[in-house]
Amino acid sequence: MALERFGVSMDSALLAEFDSLLARQGYPNRSEAIRDLVRRQLASQACADEDEPAVGSVTIVYDHHHRELTERLVRAQHDTEAEIVCATHVHLDHRNCLEVVVMRGAAGLVRDVGARLAGMRGVKHGELSLVAGLDRLV
Repeated sequence: MALERFGVSMDSALLAEFDSLLARQGYPNRSEAIRDLVRRQLASQACADEDEPAVGSVTIVYDHHHRELTERLVRAQHDTEAEIVCATHVHLDHRNCLEVVVMRGAAGLVRDVGARLAGMRGVKHGELSLVAGLDRLV
């Protein structure tokens, strides 16, 4: 893969904040951080295309004592057209569980499944991470 160099002009205060962020996140240099930012933006734009192949994970925290919630979560995972790759269930304490569901399919479908799981009554927190345009990630 051929690399190309280009210059970036940036306000010194903004650059100082950027360098501080890179140090906290362990980036070896600015170039790698900028490449990651560009990849993230390209993947985000690809997610706008509902039919774009995508992978995603939805993380939910819920009270497993909430009436029939566990059964509804499992049923929703079995009834989807998205391919559920895996689900990990963690007991946080006596009442609360964390579940991570990894899936793949069209971006719109993965987004919908994530929203459906996160939006169920009894779910205390839900967050979807979606990556599309995998063929463009270099």
